[in-house]
Amino acid sequence: MTEFSNKSIFFDLDGTLTDPKEGITGCIQYALERLGEPVPEADDLTWCIGPPLLGNFEQLIGKARAAEGVRFYRERFSDVGLFENKPYAGIHDTLQTLLERGYDLNVASSKPEVFVKRILERYNLTSYFRHVFGAELDGTRSDKSELLGHALVTAGIHPCVTTMVGDRKFDAIGAASNGIDFVGVLYGYGDEAELTAAGAKNLVHRHEELLEVFP
Repeated sequence: MTEFSNKSIFFDLDGTLTDPKEGITGCIQYALERLGEPVPEADDLTWCIGPPLLGNFEQLIGKARAAEGVRFYRERFSDVGLFENKPYAGIHDTLQTLLERGYDLNVASSKPEVFVKRILERYNLTSYFRHVFGAELDGTRSDKSELLGHALVTAGIHPCVTTMVGDRKFDAIGAASNGIDFVGVLYGYGDEAELTAAGAKNLVHRHEELLEVFP
């Protein structure tokens, strides 16, 4: 396993810090039901955890109705779905140890920033992070490459001292496009095949293993 001396780390949220399956799949099911569309089982919607929301609905119901799907999704997500979520057990301890080792921790999520901040606050995760970056509600910066580029400039962090930690290929691709090292986590919603196909060379099975990657 490669060790990194990079002192700035960007964490994805969904599938990396917290498990959002119940909320995300439940809100997609709600939106599809409101639209009169077939409603898949929750386990058949886990592929929707990670990619930009609009693109998910484009695949599910087509481009013509995708924006309407997002609207219904957020109708439920903004009050209920975002808190149908849970931090991975022990993640607070891992983050605290990284802070004590001198790492600068930040969040970069394609979820709208307003929701990211509410989730972090709800689960007592806010204090670990210096910066929190997310998309706008209109979809701006939902692409991880664009988001990370914006985050680096805004935070004044050079790519050569930065590592992205995430569970999906979008995280790996976004990191590579900005010249950032990447560590893939396999306890989230991307598997080894997906991450390695996206160029990931460093993978961990548990978040505690990040303490071996970042000594």
